[in-house]
Amino acid sequence: MHGLAVDAADAEAEEATLAALLRCCVREVAGPRGLVWPAPPYVLLRVAGTLLRARTRGGAALRFDGPPERLEAGAWRPLEGDELVRLAEAELSAGGTGNGEFAGQVAASRQAVAAILRARAGATPPADPWLASEQALVHGHPFHPSPKARDGAGWLRYAPEAHARFPLRLLGVRADAAAEAGDVSALDALGAAPPGRLLLPAHPWQLDLLRPAFGGELVDLGPGPVAVPTSSVRTVYVPDADVCLKFSLDVRITNCVRRNAWYELAGAVELTARLGPVFEALRAAHPGVRWLPEPGYRTLQGPSRPHEGLSVIVRESPWAVCDPGVTPVLAAALAVDGAPGPLDGTSAFDGAPGPLDGAAPGAAGDPVAWWRAYVAAVALPVLDLYFTHGVVLEPHLQNVLVGLDASGAPAQAVFRDLEGVKLVAGRHDLAGLHPRVAEALTYDAGRGWARVVYCLLVNHLTEIAATLAGPDDVLLRELWRAARDVLDGHAGVLGGPLPLRDLLAGAPLPAKANLLVRWARAADRGAGYVPIANPLA
Repeated sequence: MHGLAVDAADAEAEEATLAALLRCCVREVAGPRGLVWPAPPYVLLRVAGTLLRARTRGGAALRFDGPPERLEAGAWRPLEGDELVRLAEAELSAGGTGNGEFAGQVAASRQAVAAILRARAGATPPADPWLASEQALVHGHPFHPSPKARDGAGWLRYAPEAHARFPLRLLGVRADAAAEAGDVSALDALGAAPPGRLLLPAHPWQLDLLRPAFGGELVDLGPGPVAVPTSSVRTVYVPDADVCLKFSLDVRITNCVRRNAWYELAGAVELTARLGPVFEALRAAHPGVRWLPEPGYRTLQGPSRPHEGLSVIVRESPWAVCDPGVTPVLAAALAVDGAPGPLDGTSAFDGAPGPLDGAAPGAAGDPVAWWRAYVAAVALPVLDLYFTHGVVLEPHLQNVLVGLDASGAPAQAVFRDLEGVKLVAGRHDLAGLHPRVAEALTYDAGRGWARVVYCLLVNHLTEIAATLAGPDDVLLRELWRAARDVLDGHAGVLGGPLPLRDLLAGAPLPAKANLLVRWARAADRGAGYVPIANPLA
């Protein structure tokens, strides 16, 4: 039986890895070259001269029904993951740029998915429905070639997908050697520091990676409260304190090494002060909008490596901002295809109501009404923030929590992670900020709009719509008509800004090129976009 379980984990990991890389090839390799052809129920594409096909549904979400195939000697044969890796390498290296790490990263991600599946089989999920949703992302980003590749050893014991829980390590930093800003009272409540020292919680994985010197400035105070990792891996929730903590991890997770840069520490506190009045004003028009402030940080003074590597940012918890009776659920968990969860009327996240439960009025009986409420809750505040307030959110699936009411209907939307929040250049007075902090907080209007559209439409709503519609393409088209109606109505409220009018008229959508940025071994901030069809057209 154990061997069968291992085989099943390997098979699922292979299927998920192959599907993710194939989606990338459709979007970033074959699509821009005009080498993708719809042939319902299949999509055909050519990669490195080889014709491939896959049975699809879900529109731009590219959900595959059945194994992809390749044409060989006039017959269709199953396509294997390693074979697609070789085809992608041949296509991408034809431009003269190679990448000797690429195949290994894809393989590492596949092995990680299999390891996660085996670990989950013997683990107990959190009773907290929000935390269970945070830990539901077994396969990772559906349009990334290596979504679960992680550097370093021992990662599984800290993996949210494996239902990890672990005690934080508490450090005592000498008061004159500490650097902090904002409100860090939540850190002081995690334990007791010796006289003359301040409490500095640390992620045990990061301590293993950094191996800081203990002595005069820094002492090890031993284990602290238990933490539960959320979907980003490095941000954890401390149930006993009802607070989230964002740590640095010197580990590449998907595209980036996840370290808090010094200017991001300052930027979090700065944005928290600036966004408070903005969200307060926003709630007058959108009573269900919420956000998670990051009021303070603490770290060790000195060279950049320990200063950034041992830093911790305080973040409010979603339970602290959601109304009583509203259950926060990670949007990405709602978009997990094929898994039981709130969108199919089950309770995969213990205690979370299922919005398509037939007993819930206006839910299972009317998925379009549920979808309208979802689009209104998530999208409209994002548009107001951009056009009215000059604030760029990154409302992708892992940055948004949806608050479900007792019937399972979307009642609130909680936006988080100030690292991705930017201010539109020219619309905010940044005088007095360090130039590097101001630069990190700013996008020009065009770049900001592209980021909003990608995160909101391509990464987020496209995936939720595909999951909600399932195999019903007629319902999928109806959902997008309803979304267009909701957005079109709000465009009038905003005065019909040109970028939004273009979007509603069917302008192509910008899709982030995760495959190309991995191939180029570039930083995530260097990722470009490729155009894809707009389902609102």
